[in-house]
Amino acid sequence: MTDTVACVTGSEEETRALARRLAGVLRGGERLALSGELGAGKTAFVRGLAEGLGIAAEDVRSPSFPILIPHEGGRLPLYHIDLFRLPAGDIDSLALREYIYGSGVCAIEWPDRLDEPLGDHLAIAIDFEPDGARRLVAEAHGTGYKALLEVFATKQLISDRELHR
Repeated sequence: MTDTVACVTGSEEETRALARRLAGVLRGGERLALSGELGAGKTAFVRGLAEGLGIAAEDVRSPSFPILIPHEGGRLPLYHIDLFRLPAGDIDSLALREYIYGSGVCAIEWPDRLDEPLGDHLAIAIDFEPDGARRLVAEAHGTGYKALLEVFATKQLISDRELHR
């Protein structure tokens, strides 16, 4: 089963607010596959997830060199994986399986670098819009992601209060 929802965010703050709302419906065990050009907002999205899970946003940075940065101490553990600097490789050889398929939330930047399917996951493509906004397309692969898609579908309900927390 595949369902898709698209929305537009007008700023990095709005992208983070959307991710904070998404974090509110996460239960653990979700895989979020984030794609988009360099600078599109993938790491900003992960910062919003962290905030929504009760993890300090300033602790979230692009994990390009360590590949994986685990963030614990929030409502759920958040595993931030960035595969940008790696050639395609299998999950086992990268020792990532326990994080990707664990009980925490796994946000993977550049998921196309994995050489095996992720199974059930939410793919989030972030693209530049001409006016500096970002277009986010969320696509659920498998079951268990309907509530997450609803957050993207109701994005227009994000209030100014949520944007400036």
